Amino acid sequence: MPIFAYDNLFQLRSSGSSLLMQVTPAGRLVHLYYGHSLPEGDYTLADFPPTPSQPSISPNSPEPDGIDSVGTALSEYPTFGLGDFRPSAIQAVGEDGTRVLDLRYHCHKIYPGKPRIPGLPATYAADDEAETLEIELMDDPTGLIVTLVYTVFENHPVITRSVKAFNGGQKPIKLLRIDSLALDLPENRYDLVHLWGCWAMERTPERTPLIHGGMKISSTRGASSHTHNPFVALVDHEATEEYGEAMGFAFVYSGSFQIQTEVDFAGQVRLLMGLNPDNFSWTLNPGEQFNTPEGVMVYSDQGLGGMSRAFHKLFSHNLIRGPWRDKDRPILVNNWEATYFNFNEEKLLSIGRSAAELGIEMLVMDDGWFGKRDDDHSSLGDWFVDHHKLPEGLKSLSDKLHEMGLKMGIWFEPEMISPDSDLYRAHPDWALHIPGRPNSPSRWQYVLDMSRQDVQDYLFERMSDILSSAKIEYVKWDFNRNFSEVGSALLPPDRQGEVEHRYMLGLYSLLERILTAFPELLLEGCAGGGGRFDAGMLYYAPQIWTSDDTDAIERLTIQQGTSYCYPPSTMSAHVSACPNHQTGRVTPFKTRGIVAMGGSFGYELDLTKLSDEEKEEVKRQVALYHELAPVIRNGDYYRLENSPTLAAWETVSADGTEVVASAVVPMARIVNTHFVRLRGLEEEASYRDMDSGKVYSGGMLMHAGINLTPYRLRDRDGVMIRLKKVE
Repeated sequence: MPIFAYDNLFQLRSSGSSLLMQVTPAGRLVHLYYGHSLPEGDYTLADFPPTPSQPSISPNSPEPDGIDSVGTALSEYPTFGLGDFRPSAIQAVGEDGTRVLDLRYHCHKIYPGKPRIPGLPATYAADDEAETLEIELMDDPTGLIVTLVYTVFENHPVITRSVKAFNGGQKPIKLLRIDSLALDLPENRYDLVHLWGCWAMERTPERTPLIHGGMKISSTRGASSHTHNPFVALVDHEATEEYGEAMGFAFVYSGSFQIQTEVDFAGQVRLLMGLNPDNFSWTLNPGEQFNTPEGVMVYSDQGLGGMSRAFHKLFSHNLIRGPWRDKDRPILVNNWEATYFNFNEEKLLSIGRSAAELGIEMLVMDDGWFGKRDDDHSSLGDWFVDHHKLPEGLKSLSDKLHEMGLKMGIWFEPEMISPDSDLYRAHPDWALHIPGRPNSPSRWQYVLDMSRQDVQDYLFERMSDILSSAKIEYVKWDFNRNFSEVGSALLPPDRQGEVEHRYMLGLYSLLERILTAFPELLLEGCAGGGGRFDAGMLYYAPQIWTSDDTDAIERLTIQQGTSYCYPPSTMSAHVSACPNHQTGRVTPFKTRGIVAMGGSFGYELDLTKLSDEEKEEVKRQVALYHELAPVIRNGDYYRLENSPTLAAWETVSADGTEVVASAVVPMARIVNTHFVRLRGLEEEASYRDMDSGKVYSGGMLMHAGINLTPYRLRDRDGVMIRLKKVE
């Protein structure tokens, strides 16, 4: 089994990683080790790693405890107020008004499988796939019981973490901060990798050496955000894509978050991950429990690429769920960039007829089909069909599309409300707001208070009526503005700090209700593009609109950045029109297809305006993607290069017999020689190029590489090379 407990020692062993911790004589839980897997029973670190000397002005432990000071000890879940001046994982206010917590070991239990976290998305595992350790810590003066929950996956280099806080005392306790994951490391030899960006430029990788003092990656926007993603990695200074140590941390949550690092005077590193404390508090009355979202830890000794592939496998098989987890997604065309708000039934049907002729499988009707929605100034919340655009309603449109052999999808933005809407006129209190303060509109819309059960019930009723009125197989669930003036009319003043997290619990509850009522529905997440691309949403939506920027050259960085944590199959990627609507760039149709085939493939343009040559290219792309989809969904993904002159990536099928390598030249040079060295092949095996028929050894492909010069790639040209293992 992967979890071992001997006296006061705990060893957790996943497939490829180990975590060791120990209870001190005084009952403190200290961290010993996290990294490459250690042999079972290897407790040579159990005498404690040496702690740095403390200046005399720092408090010492009040009792003999085997550690010089809590201020320098490696803590498994650090608290506030006892002399550890580094950031704490938890802060709470008890009856005496102070924030001091002294959590001491009380008991533990080990059991097979993995528990669900009530009301929250999380990874899952069968009893024979994982084992769970719960360690209960207690603060005697307040009666606060904090349970650290660790699940170890036997077949992945993964340990997940979450926390339960239970008020076992007689008086209310107010939580001000409660992180899901804390990790102390004894020395600083790491760079921090994170994904930054903005609207239409999401998830750009940035690598920075950890510095003395603190670094923070966070969102206070009510969403995981375009600006920062709830993922970071700590990597050796010398680590590359395929070599060296990389530790990845992902937060399974879609709201405001914080990931914090601190390097102390001795070079020790602390990493914390959890809910953003800036607008958070939670009152725990006696007998009540609070559950944190889940944090996921991945260890790799095969660089960033090995870390990414571990995340991909875990999320593909132990986070995404439902019938679409193991099925290829339909190739769709979305009408947004084709028509924006200016469409009617006949325009949609004309696009549908072209789609059917070209082999596309689904038409998705985007924003503008409801209320009086001729622009983005009104009608959010009024989820009733606009009979001026669709005079015969949704069923007529759906029936006609299905007669053509097409599936139908539809766009919703359930969490928003327009001030110019019948819903807002009837229920202005349903919007997040603070009495006495004006609401700040963004995109002419406010945010519905999803913490309210009546709001959730209204949305479930309206969405259920729409989805039941016609045959609709797909929903694009959008979210186009961030939070401001966060307040709920139903909570008292002293509990307004709970609104943001209650909002997320309400959103997750509604998503669960919709998917339970419509279990075959394919849900695609969206938030102004990729503003909520996180593991929390993947629990409900197996694919997410990666970015509103559909430019193929821009998507090279966006999609490779996203792949640091998230599987390619989760990235919705579409061929769009040129000149591109966001950048004005003109890119060959073939290149647009190659880039879009790096994810869940589709089209975002007016198919009726394509030339005969472009229509033939669409037919070729559709047929090709049907062949590639199983490889992309289940294969091992490798980032080969991403520079101003060359972007290249590769997928190797799960059984190692098929290889898809793609390359795009964003900017050609006069001397334009490139060799693309593949990865993940067998040295002695032979691989046949399915276009040229040439046969190469795996060693040649990985060490000498494929010479791209004969392809004569100019600006924005691309090539896809398919190889098959010769048996």
